Order: sequence, then C-alpha cells, then structure tokens
Amino acid sequence: MRRRAFITLLGGAAAAWPLGARAQTTQMRRIGVFNPLAESDPEVQANIATFRQALQKLGWTDGQNVRIDFRWGGAGAERIRAHAKELVGLNPDVILVITALALQPLLQTRSIPIVFTQIADPVGAGLVASLARPGGNITGFTVAEYSMYVKLLEVLKEAAPQVTHVAVIFHPDEIPQAGMLRAIEAAAPSFRVQVTAGGARDVAELERAIDQFAQEPNAGLIVLPNPITLGNHKLIIAMAARHRLPAAYVYRYLVAEGGLISYGSDISDQYRQAASYVDRILRGEKPADLPVQQPTKFELVINLKTAKALGLNVPPTLLARADEVIE
Repeated sequence: MRRRAFITLLGGAAAAWPLGARAQTTQMRRIGVFNPLAESDPEVQANIATFRQALQKLGWTDGQNVRIDFRWGGAGAERIRAHAKELVGLNPDVILVITALALQPLLQTRSIPIVFTQIADPVGAGLVASLARPGGNITGFTVAEYSMYVKLLEVLKEAAPQVTHVAVIFHPDEIPQAGMLRAIEAAAPSFRVQVTAGGARDVAELERAIDQFAQEPNAGLIVLPNPITLGNHKLIIAMAARHRLPAAYVYRYLVAEGGLISYGSDISDQYRQAASYVDRILRGEKPADLPVQQPTKFELVINLKTAKALGLNVPPTLLARADEVIE
C-alpha cells in the first residue's frame, strides 16, 4: 500500500472513531455520587457495586478514565446540605443522587447534570417538568407513583386483617413523602383503617413514634423509604417484632432481614440503568432530553417466619400472588 493511501485510510478511521471513545482516553472525567445512607450498609454497597460494574461495561473504570467522588451518610439536614455543597464544589461532569432528601439541596444547581434514583413521583413532587421531557439539568429513575403506596396498605390489611389503625412512618422534610402519605390517607376509609402520621427526622423521633403508636389496639405500620427509615431499618424491624406490630415495607431486603411484607420495585436495577444515563451524559447528551424512567415490575415478598411469630395466618390467595415467600 502506498504511504499516502495508508495515511488517508488512517485519518478516515480516526474520524470514524466515536468522539466519546476518544474523550475517554484523553481526559479524566468526574462523577459525584451522593448517597445519604451509611457507607457500611451491605445493601448500599451492593447497589454501588452494581453501578460500578455497569459503568465498567460501558467503558468507564474508576481511577483510569473516570474518578468517582462519594459522599455518604448524614441523614440530618445540615450535613446533607454540607455534602451537597462539597460535591458541587468539585465541579463533576455529572452527579448521581440517591433519594429526594439528598436531591433537594441540589435543586438550585443548574450547571451540573444530575441523575437520581429511589425517588417517587418526581413530577408530583415538582422535581421535574414531566417524565417524557424532564427539562433542566435533572433526570433519573422513579420507584413509583404515589398511588403505588396504597398497595402497601392493601397487602398489610390482607396479611393482617385485624389491623384497624396504621401508623405511616415518614420523613417530614422529604418532599415526595407527603404525597405518599396523602395517597394512603385517602385510601384508608375503603380499607376501614384509621391512619396516623408518624413523622421522624432522626432516630429519637423514630423510636418515639413507634413506641407511642404501639399502645394503640389492632395497630400496624407502613414504613416509607427515606434515609432515616432505611438507615435504621434493623431498629424498626426489631421494634416491630418487640411490639408485635405487622409492618409493610417497600424493599425486598427489609423482609429478608425480618420484616413482614414488602411491595415495590427492584432498586438494584435502578443503579444499573443509572449507569447508562451517566454514560450518555458523559458522552454529550443532556438530562433534559433523557426521559425519567418508571419501573416496569413490582415484587411482593412475604416472610412467613415473621408472620408466624406475630400469630398471623397469611391467606393462601396472598401467598399465591407473592413473587417470593421467605420461610
């Protein structure tokens, strides 16, 4: 082959090489990850491992062509604001943020693309303009619409028909939690259940809310997911067992660790999908053009051992609908 022809061919190949691939080899990119849960939590680490693995499959390896800066824990509002400020100060190319409580102090950040996970009904909460066209610099993956949380009341009542009074444990400062609570309160009369709102911003409020409510007859719990309830889930499960309170949760792993029943989406899949959005943003796409994705599958999980400890006979019809029964 003549030298000129070889140079022309080489130049054409370089031009055809995707710009994103060239950028990976010549520039270290930066990702911020803001998770208000504890770094030591095994479930948290499993989800982050899923995110890292998915990124690596897409060509991004931490320490080689991308740097990932983490901020962990600190469910208190002051520490969450401080962590948000630190991450913005690092000026990453994109931030992955977990839960609405961690997203809220980042809402004024317009210049950095943000991908969220584990947030319910972001449109209803006013976090994005619409699912199809989120607008601005924020997009991500929602766990459910508010109406899904009524399902927690439904399956709790089905598993424990004697329950007539339900405390909904929620975080008063996390915007979507109020919408979840309202949906459950609106549906409660059709299940002949009275609802009490159990707001908890810290562990002391969490313990106090459960201890006080446990004095009610025919009581049960619905535990909404937020950094306080998820970060202290072992405490909640232990208190529910001690007070003999049937309790419903959103995530499977809470039932695997001793909770009674859960109904919700697969959060590990959200981390895998979040990696794909982070990849697309690093390659030049804009969050405003990436639609907010909704879960396509929900799973019902029941812990029969916990049911027996509570003296419950779970109806066969409910067991037949369960995606998993833990014995």
